[in-house]
Amino acid sequence: MPLSSLQQRIITSLLLVATLATALIMGGKVLIGALTIFSIVALHEFYSMFWQDRSNRLSRYIGLAAGAGIIITSTSMSPVWMLLIMVGAFWLFNFRFLFSYSADAHKSSYHDSLILFAGLVYIPVTLQFVTSMNSWEILFVMISASASDTAAFYAGTHFGKKKIWPKVSPKKSWAGSIGGFIGCIICCTIYGIIFGHAPVLSWIVLAASLNVAAQMGDFFESALKRKLEIKDSGKILPGHGGVLDRIDSLVLVIPVYILARQLHAFF
Repeated sequence: MPLSSLQQRIITSLLLVATLATALIMGGKVLIGALTIFSIVALHEFYSMFWQDRSNRLSRYIGLAAGAGIIITSTSMSPVWMLLIMVGAFWLFNFRFLFSYSADAHKSSYHDSLILFAGLVYIPVTLQFVTSMNSWEILFVMISASASDTAAFYAGTHFGKKKIWPKVSPKKSWAGSIGGFIGCIICCTIYGIIFGHAPVLSWIVLAASLNVAAQMGDFFESALKRKLEIKDSGKILPGHGGVLDRIDSLVLVIPVYILARQLHAFF
């Protein structure tokens, strides 16, 4: 008997949690390896959303190699090397445009170079911040994104009638948005009080900020998929779609948390 979509989502979520727990417990190279794999898969999905055929293979390989390099070097090299990798990748993409323009000016497009560079900033540059976080912080940002998505899903399923942004995401409702907001604040505040060292109000403000980031990250990917006329970023995760579908909230939550951490110590 085939599993329902909800059952697939639950099983996939449990496997992802188990993978995360293993990576956090073992830490070091295992965590970097897991982060690199997730980043490469998500980056490949991002590029495939724009290039749905097998075109631009060399550009994809360059982008994926640069993405892996960003994650791998994030713990062993200074931020200067990170910037050099980004600048190097930027100019590789620029040279790609230069030579394609030289070969055929009418068929060349700088659009592809922008896609390659945007993918690096969107995924590996964002995910590499995880390597500067301790286990409690990583779990915290994961909980904030997961609580936002899960609470929004169930609140929207049971109470959602009025849509919040139908042109961008027809299924998301005001009830789901509010449910996700409340769920994120409750889960993050409880977690923060138990494992962190900041006032309750600080946890509430932080959780509210992360929820807004999670929802906007989700909306962005929804708009991108609708613009490109695709349903999911991939099919690797049963019940969830692709890796990018699973981390679309997280990729904006992480930098917002890193910024908040510069202003106030939470853990």
